Amino acid sequence: MHVPDGFINAPVSAGTGVVAAAAVAVSLRGARRELGDGPGEAGERTAPLAGLVAAFIFAVQMLNFPVAAGTSGHLLGGALAAILVGPYTGVLCVSVVLLLQGVLFADGGLTALGTNITDMGVVTVLVAYAVFRGLLRVLPRRRSMVTGASFVAALVSVPAAAVAFTGIYALGGTTDVALGKVFGAMVGVHVLIGIGEAVITAATVGAVAAVRPDLVYAARDRLAVRLELRPSPLSAGQDAAPAPASDAAPAADAPVPVAARRRSMRPLWISGLAVTLLCAGGLSFYASSSPDGLEKVAADNGIDKKEQKHAAEDSPLADYGVKDIADTRLSGGLAGVIGVGATLAVGSGVFLVVRRRRDRSPAEATEAGPAGSVPATER
Repeated sequence: MHVPDGFINAPVSAGTGVVAAAAVAVSLRGARRELGDGPGEAGERTAPLAGLVAAFIFAVQMLNFPVAAGTSGHLLGGALAAILVGPYTGVLCVSVVLLLQGVLFADGGLTALGTNITDMGVVTVLVAYAVFRGLLRVLPRRRSMVTGASFVAALVSVPAAAVAFTGIYALGGTTDVALGKVFGAMVGVHVLIGIGEAVITAATVGAVAAVRPDLVYAARDRLAVRLELRPSPLSAGQDAAPAPASDAAPAADAPVPVAARRRSMRPLWISGLAVTLLCAGGLSFYASSSPDGLEKVAADNGIDKKEQKHAAEDSPLADYGVKDIADTRLSGGLAGVIGVGATLAVGSGVFLVVRRRRDRSPAEATEAGPAGSVPATER
C-alpha cells in the first residue's frame, strides 16, 4: 500500500506530512516509557527487540502473496509492532521501515512519505492496538486468546488503512474518479490482504508468547507469569529453625517470577534475525510479481494517471535489486540483506537513544532535587 508521488496533491501531502511528523514526535516521547516498562528487566530489552521487529517488518514486506487474480498483498506490520513493542514504539518501527524503503529502494514516494506514515503506520497501529486491548478485556486469560486477538486486530487494521487512504484521496486526489468505486475496491481487496496479515501477525505473536510472554508488550498484564522455586540452601534432611519473616529478606523457597530474574533474550534475538534474513535474502525471490492491492486499484480506476517518477529511481538498490548484478536471485537477495541490516541498524540506534534518554531523565531529576531546592554546599 505504498503511495507513490503524484497520487495526492501538494497541500494534502503537506498536511499528512505534518500529521506524520506530529505522530513521530509524540511517539518518541511515548516510546521512552514503553522501552523501560515491564516486569523485571523485560522493559529494557524492548529496545533491541524493537529494532528486530522493524527489520522483520521490512523483510516480510518483500514477500508479496497472491490474494486474487492478478493482485498480491504484503504485510503492513502496524499490528505486529503495536502488539510486540507497544503503540508508540510501533509507530516508530513502521516509520523507520517506510523511510528506508523510500530513500534506498524507491518504494513509496518521498513527497508521499507523510501519507504513507500516517496511513500504514499511525492508522494501522492505533486501530490494531485498540482492537487487541479491547478483545483482551472480554476474552479469557489464556495464551491462545492473545494469539486470537492478534489475528483479529491485524485483520481489522488493513481495511482500516484502505479506508484512511480513500479519505485522504477524497481530500487531495489528483484525478477525478468515483470515490464510491474506489472505496469498494480498496476495502474489498484489502480485506483479503488482511487475512494474510492476520496469519503472519498471529503466528509471530504466538511464537514469541510461547517462549517469552514477558516480551509481548500489549499482553504483559494478561499472560500468566511462570513461577520457579529457588533451591533451598539446606541440604536434604537437614533441620533448621524457621527464620523470622522479614521484608528485606524473603523466604529462600519463595516463588520468584521468572520475568523478574535476568533472562537472556539472545536466543530469541538470534533466531528472529535468522528468520528475518531468510525471508529477505531467500524467500523474497519467490514473492508474487503481481501488483499489490493499491497498485491494482489505481490501475483499474485511473488513480495512477498523474503518478510521478520516484526521486530515488536511480538508487543502487531501487526496486529491491542491487545495480549491476545480473543474477536476479543474487541481486534481490543481497538487496534484502542490505535492507535488513540498514533497518536493524537505524531502528536499534533510534530505540537505544530513546531508552538512554529515559534512563538519564530520572537521574538528572534526582541530582537537581525538588523544584526550588538549593544544594547544601551552596547554602
